[in-house]
Amino acid sequence: MTKPKVFITGGAGYIGSHVVKALGEQGYDILVFDNLSTGHADALLHGKLVRADLADTALLQKVLEEFKPAAVMHFAASIEVAESVREPMKYYRNNTANAVNLLCAMEKAGVRHFIFSSSAAVYGNPAVVPITETAPLAPINPYGRSKTFLEQVLADQASTGKIRYIALRYFNAAGADEGGRIGERHDPESHLIPLVLKAARGTGKGISIYGDDYPTPDGTCVRDYIHVNDLADAHILALKHLVDGGDSGGYNCGYGKGHSVRAIIDAARNVTGAVIPVTVEGRREGDPPVLVADPSRMSSRFGWKPKHDDLEYIIRTAWEWEKKRI
Repeated sequence: MTKPKVFITGGAGYIGSHVVKALGEQGYDILVFDNLSTGHADALLHGKLVRADLADTALLQKVLEEFKPAAVMHFAASIEVAESVREPMKYYRNNTANAVNLLCAMEKAGVRHFIFSSSAAVYGNPAVVPITETAPLAPINPYGRSKTFLEQVLADQASTGKIRYIALRYFNAAGADEGGRIGERHDPESHLIPLVLKAARGTGKGISIYGDDYPTPDGTCVRDYIHVNDLADAHILALKHLVDGGDSGGYNCGYGKGHSVRAIIDAARNVTGAVIPVTVEGRREGDPPVLVADPSRMSSRFGWKPKHDDLEYIIRTAWEWEKKRI
């Protein structure tokens, strides 16, 4: 049976490229739409690339109508919480307005299935952890609000019957392709695991802990780290759900367990054997103390079974990728 065509925005980025890899390995016909502002063309192991921006609505419309995808997966977004506090308009433009451009183009082109790269940041400072999908959406920074606004747009559009969607609320994506072909590379890098591994290589200046006085067991922030390949599998299950006529909704993507900043550093020391210098600095604005998923809805509805729920395995795959980088 011929697999459906999938249009992927931001497919040359970290998570997008791993989803492209997984889809390509399963025989899907893929077209990536990416301006390469943060993505990398050489990260695309499958499919074709259109280098363009979602603000170019005429080209976006043309490409969608010519490709005629069965579904759109939307990864293109700005992702840094601290930057969103400094430059909120960048986040509302890139993450909300450009996504609305995409949804308008989809409506005109008659594309009805949409998978959205959302975030645990929509929950803000949750009252109850692990977090279920019924928790209030109460973001505490512009990044989280930009994702929350788009989820509301999706719900409103779905109520018209013109689309069905899945919003996958990522917790902390980490790790890399086991073969070391693709991995995480942001410039500048701000995610904890790659920063810790750069420090292990001696290419960084050590690692900073931003706040050690949070109400957590060791005083540092706790996050739910999920291997990027398990996240890719979740996208394919969401795609099949929609194509088979499934309903819309939001789903958590995490393992249901948290690791503190200090635990990540200790695990990286075990994996790399390196001495990793640490300094403690003040808290960053917009950082919740604990974000841990309750992923049971994802598992029960989609049959999602993570394969890589092991912190040292996650760090080891990221380390193999990091060592290959110049």
